[in-house]
Amino acid sequence: MATARQVLCLCAFLSLPHARAEPIRYSVAEESESGSVVANVAEDAGLAPAQLSARRARLLSEDGRQHFRLDPGTGRLVVAERLDREELCGQSATCTLPFELLLANPVQFFRVEVTVEDINDHAPVFPEERVTLKIPETSNVGSRFPLEGARDLDIGSNSIQSYSIAPKKEYFSVDFGSRTEDDKYIELILEKPLDREEQAEMDFSLIAMDGGYPPRSGTTQIHIGILDVNDNAPVFTQKDFIAQVLENAPEGSVVLRVVATDRDAGVNGDISYQFSQAGDQSHSAFVIDPMSGEIKLTKPLDFEAAKNYELRVRATDGGGLSAICRVLVEVVDVNDNAPEVMVSSFSNPIPEDSLPGTVVALFAVKDEDSGSNGKVSCALEDQLSFFLRTAYKNYFELVTVSALDREEKARYILTVTAADAGSPPLTTTQTFTVDISDVNDNAPVFNQTSYTVYVRENNVPTVLVGTVSAVDTDVGPNAKVTYSLVPAHPTEQLPCSCISVNSENGNVFVLRPLDYEQVRQIKVLVSATDAGSPPLSVNVTVRLVVVDENDNAPLVLYPSQESSPPSNELVPVSAEAGYLITKVVAVDADSGQNSWLSYHLLRATDPGLFVVGVQSGEVRLRRSVTERDAVKQKLVVLVRDNGQPPLSATAALSALLLSDFSDMHLPHSSLSTEDEGSSLTMYLIISLVFVSLLFLVFTAVFITHKVCKRKELKGEHVLYGGSNLQSSLADAAAAGTLPHAYCYEISLTTGSGNSEFKFLKPILPSLPPQLHATGGGTNNEQDFPSGTLTAEDMEPKNPRMLSAEQFNSLSFK
Repeated sequence: MATARQVLCLCAFLSLPHARAEPIRYSVAEESESGSVVANVAEDAGLAPAQLSARRARLLSEDGRQHFRLDPGTGRLVVAERLDREELCGQSATCTLPFELLLANPVQFFRVEVTVEDINDHAPVFPEERVTLKIPETSNVGSRFPLEGARDLDIGSNSIQSYSIAPKKEYFSVDFGSRTEDDKYIELILEKPLDREEQAEMDFSLIAMDGGYPPRSGTTQIHIGILDVNDNAPVFTQKDFIAQVLENAPEGSVVLRVVATDRDAGVNGDISYQFSQAGDQSHSAFVIDPMSGEIKLTKPLDFEAAKNYELRVRATDGGGLSAICRVLVEVVDVNDNAPEVMVSSFSNPIPEDSLPGTVVALFAVKDEDSGSNGKVSCALEDQLSFFLRTAYKNYFELVTVSALDREEKARYILTVTAADAGSPPLTTTQTFTVDISDVNDNAPVFNQTSYTVYVRENNVPTVLVGTVSAVDTDVGPNAKVTYSLVPAHPTEQLPCSCISVNSENGNVFVLRPLDYEQVRQIKVLVSATDAGSPPLSVNVTVRLVVVDENDNAPLVLYPSQESSPPSNELVPVSAEAGYLITKVVAVDADSGQNSWLSYHLLRATDPGLFVVGVQSGEVRLRRSVTERDAVKQKLVVLVRDNGQPPLSATAALSALLLSDFSDMHLPHSSLSTEDEGSSLTMYLIISLVFVSLLFLVFTAVFITHKVCKRKELKGEHVLYGGSNLQSSLADAAAAGTLPHAYCYEISLTTGSGNSEFKFLKPILPSLPPQLHATGGGTNNEQDFPSGTLTAEDMEPKNPRMLSAEQFNSLSFK
């Protein structure tokens, strides 16, 4: 798996256009002032200056120092600070400052190398202003006496090219040359034998001249003391001594021991050691024992500061003769530097709809150690949503692996561990806290699949009947939910105007009074919409159920209360107890227990003579008629419903106690004599069946008329104001709900003494397309609202149920 990932990362890197094969090279003279133009790097990189700002171009160096800066307006590379080649590169033959030009969107790198050219800004400097040499007078002509050469920080032709003596001496000349590329020497050559008795000492100047233009020079004073004997100088056992020391070696550790010998005896053969080049600070970390020649550390070394040291040790015998050797100390690196993580860019927060492969952070790693101690690898700990990929050299990109979901996890804390290959390895951790910003990807969700709210009929306007609630798992404006009523279909009209929903909190209000007898329930759609862009919404069905109240009093159908005086019921004096005189028929427009009717005898001329069936309303004789009973009996029957509080109506009727029906001068009936109670019941049944058939015919005609009218008005919408609807509902509540009144005619005959009720027919008024009902008062006629009926309205499973649109389309007169 790891091999496959490395192959994929390598392929991704090779496919990127951001790595240039060859670096862009420039040169600049040292000591250039800040702001000096080096070159137009944008032109050489094939970029337009406008791209530098658009792609956030910047310069990155490995050591973090910015020797140059980029002018984004022109694309020029300019010097950011004064450049000192000797400070930057020391005595290196070449001084190259590498850095990268980094561009984003997309990521692209250009390797740039600027070579700092040396100028002759340093004069040769001798380590000592005065050098004393003691030379035996027995020295042969041609003898060579080594001297400490001057140091010139410049290189090439600007370094030391020649030495001379001033004033010129006939006894000495100077020889300057190189044994190897790095080993230069300067020696005094004896040109003429010395005679201490003739001249015991000599003084002259040694001048070092470089090859710059103009040339610079350095001078030291040479004092020659002529000795009388000691003709053998010390000799080192090795020309060069090489030692290796760990950079973490403690103070006082022995680096090595130099050894020199002198063939002279006595004082002339005693050798002492000391460092030469007193002006050089390279030996400040070392100390030499003057007697034994042991070189020890005076302080811990740092491989990253200096990888090697070159020391020169002088061995001097008792007679003043000396020899010089070179000691090379190589510092061995140990893994004492942990890797460094340098973040170049970090995008936070990132939107949750970011595509896989989105770059979150770009960072570089480096380790000051060398070899395997400086090889750094990076790993991302325990994350499945992000991974690391190599961008360029030591640069890494932190990118997304899969789609993100803020609602599942809103923040990721990513830990990148950089470890070197040392033993033991050193590690550095860098933590990236990545916040996921929200996008509107979640619609609101209601806490119920549907809502049912209840309201009693005749409610007060703007009554609160319930609350709908929806939540959105997004945050901020994407989670702010507003509520509104919407039509079931986009082409339909707006929902019922009698219902309103508070857009902020979802409270459902009924704006005007409702009548259970007109509409029993209303269905509306409530939409919950968030404030995202684009907004997301969800709908829920709210069913408003109207609860019936006892607001309709019973209505007496028979006997008719409109006739004045009331009709008379004929009772033979021979009738026995239980004889059916008549039946009070009443209805109640309410439903449920509010429509359960009971009948009671309120008052009568002789209360003990009559009894009324509580449930049936039948008026019967409680006992047989006697001669003492009055001929004309008046009764008042109370009809009461079962509501709370109960409502009632009264029916007034009269009964005539007759011994012979011929006394009433009624026409003789051709019908045979039958039981009076059976005749009355049969006629009532026939009348009710006739009225029912007529009502069904009228209903069919009415439906046909409305269907035709709807086809003509299809596409039109009639809106009613709240005040019109409320007043119409109030009128309808006061009028009752019976469709029409019944009138009866009674024909009495004389002759054989038989009496007969003749129910001719109900008198139907001329009805308009709306239904009519007659109230309790004479000629007090009220109109009921009518609405278009559909097949759904006639279904038994949905009695008197109207949708919000149907209720809104009801017409009131």
